Amino acid sequence: MLCVAMQSPAAVIFDCDGVLVDSEILAIEVEIVLLADCGLVYPPEEYRHRFLGLNDAAFREALEQDCLDRTGRPLPEDFLHRAHVQRWDACQTKLVEVAGCGAAVGALDLPKAVASSSGAAFLREKLRLTGLLGAFDPHVYSADLVARAKPHPDVFLHAAAALGVAPGRCLAIEDSVNGVLSARAAGMAVWGFAGGGHMDVSASARLVEAGAERVVQDWEEAAGRFNAFG
Repeated sequence: MLCVAMQSPAAVIFDCDGVLVDSEILAIEVEIVLLADCGLVYPPEEYRHRFLGLNDAAFREALEQDCLDRTGRPLPEDFLHRAHVQRWDACQTKLVEVAGCGAAVGALDLPKAVASSSGAAFLREKLRLTGLLGAFDPHVYSADLVARAKPHPDVFLHAAAALGVAPGRCLAIEDSVNGVLSARAAGMAVWGFAGGGHMDVSASARLVEAGAERVVQDWEEAAGRFNAFG
């Protein structure tokens, strides 16, 4: 489903990783090392394009196929467990909000929610660690709650329904192609967000190609655009 760009949404729904909290760069560092140990080496651009925005089940399925195709072996059964433990440890010691996020979100006087591919417990912990949980609670929604994860629309539709706002009146903010596709399929307008530590010029361009209405470079720019909503 395609959506019509809006001047003034009735609600804003945010992805979490790489948008609210600067966790994607930490996760990529962990995963690239673990995958190299399995014989899987990815150029950073390919890795971001294919895997960002996927939940763990879809991520593992894609890696399993790559591992079979490239090495003739299955992905180690404990890969996701080891990745999760190391991502958790990295977040406990290094995780910060994406610069300017708290102030921009706090000043937004519209209903808002989080719609993320992260597991529910880890999602809430990342928001808690960065002091952002209170800005959204109880409207913090994980793909664990729905039948299909991004790039399917389910988690965005779930968040919109919980807010009581029609999907076509919602603006989604996303940093991944899979996330943009998910929000577009839900019938929402989408802004790409390029302020996370993992983003580069090519990643921003792919968000537009996937259907983002525009790409905002950081939270200062996003906050300025929020002010126009009135």
